[in-house]
Formats: sequence, structure tokens, C-alpha cells
Amino acid sequence: MTEALLDNGAIGLVMSEEYAKKYRFRRIKLERLIYMRNVNRTLNYTEPMVNTVEVEIFFKRHKERTLIDVIGGQKWELYWVCLG
Repeated sequence: MTEALLDNGAIGLVMSEEYAKKYRFRRIKLERLIYMRNVNRTLNYTEPMVNTVEVEIFFKRHKERTLIDVIGGQKWELYWVCLG
């Protein structure tokens, strides 16, 4: 189990490739590549996202299944992407 901060105003969730490997998430190929942009709107230097994972999120008595996209070359494990 991992604790994470989720933002209900976020437009997406991403997980590091290293975290996905460490916890043996089954990766699902995305239909198309996703390129990340930095806060200053420049393209992120990492490779595009090519996989997603399905996870269960638990909060108090609420349980929900969601998809989290996977990206390589990051120092963080889980991250939310907000509107910009």
C-alpha cells in the first residue's frame, strides 16, 4: 500500500516507471504516445509515456479503480498533473 496526495482539480495522474517496476504493476500499452510538458510549457526531456496501469484507490469507505500513466526518468514516484 502507498499513501499519495491526490488533487481533485488534477487532469491526470502519473507514476514513475521505476515505481511501477518495483511494485510489479501490470503495464498496459497506451493507444498513442503522450508527451509531458513542464510548468513553463517546454517539452519534458524524458521519453513519451507509452504505458498506463490500473490501480485501486481507497479513501475512508470509498474505493475506486483508475488509470495512472507511467513515465520514465523521474525522481518522484506518484504525481498529479493539474490544469495549466
